[in-house]
Amino acid sequence: MTRDIKVGCQTFTWEMLGDGFAGTPDDLLSAIAAGGYAGIEITDTMIGHYADKPAEFAAALQRSGLQLVAFAFGSRSGFTLADEIDNDLATAQRWIDFAARFPGAVVSIGSATIVSEGPRDDKFTIAADFYNRAAALGKAGGVEVAVHPSSHHNTLLFNRADYDRMFSLLDASLVGWVPDTGHILRGHDDIADTLRTYQDRIRYLHLKDVDTKDRWAMLGKGRLDTPAVIDIVLKAPRFNGWLVLEEESDAAAADPAGAIKINRETMRSFRI
Repeated sequence: MTRDIKVGCQTFTWEMLGDGFAGTPDDLLSAIAAGGYAGIEITDTMIGHYADKPAEFAAALQRSGLQLVAFAFGSRSGFTLADEIDNDLATAQRWIDFAARFPGAVVSIGSATIVSEGPRDDKFTIAADFYNRAAALGKAGGVEVAVHPSSHHNTLLFNRADYDRMFSLLDASLVGWVPDTGHILRGHDDIADTLRTYQDRIRYLHLKDVDTKDRWAMLGKGRLDTPAVIDIVLKAPRFNGWLVLEEESDAAAADPAGAIKINRETMRSFRI
């Protein structure tokens, strides 16, 4: 593994704590930098007082020695309500404009974690229309836009059949993909085949591990073959070099900063 690989950290490790996290975005930057990471992927929930102050956030990143890998956001409907498309696109434009201030930063858009009411089949068409239009906004603003599927309850993009259906509706020249190893494994799919099939859409990679009962596990403690996955992603023509670690295990809930530091050491054992 000799290609220019960079390792970032996703802030959902803290976000999942809900009211149990009383810190600030600066606390996240400090913990992630101290953990040995080069970059951060932050969400609309965790950006806090920097939401309308990209210049100040850029200065904070510089002080911490971090790069903005991606800005991630989602919606309660998972972008599956036709009546909400205009509002969702306005939100997408807001964060595209924010990310445009950070060279190379990707806007990552989540998939439905709770699908809205109505026929499920229709939701793929609605969501795909949103993703395609959001990615067109991104192109106009010089920002890559990518979809990040999940495996949470009632998600729209859970298994390979869902991926195949959604990707068939997306403009591959516009809409990228942020594969998440943990979510793919929880969908009980062949992760290697899934990554190879849609390799040309990969922009960066989320690394998460799960155990044999589909519970989140610390990286290297579950069933993910991390080096094999990275080898596949390295061959993706539009992979930007970022591996983003996102930790959701019980260990992370107990000690987020400690957990992400251990994961960074695990990556070093893979010579990354």
